[in-house]
Amino acid sequence: MAKSKGIRIVVTLECTECRTATAAEKRKPGVSRYTTTKNRRNNPERLELMKFCPQLNKMTLHREIK
Repeated sequence: MAKSKGIRIVVTLECTECRTATAAEKRKPGVSRYTTTKNRRNNPERLELMKFCPQLNKMTLHREIK
């Protein structure tokens, strides 16, 4: 039997400040990304968390990407 699709899914969080800074400057280091899981029934909208960005060396807002 095949397993049904789980309720918890793996999502990727990307730094919002690094993304805008990287688009403006070509020679910038990469974008900060984290992976985590979320419950799709309890949180159907996109996840937003404050996480540490090593490129900017401070806490920034990270949003879920596709």
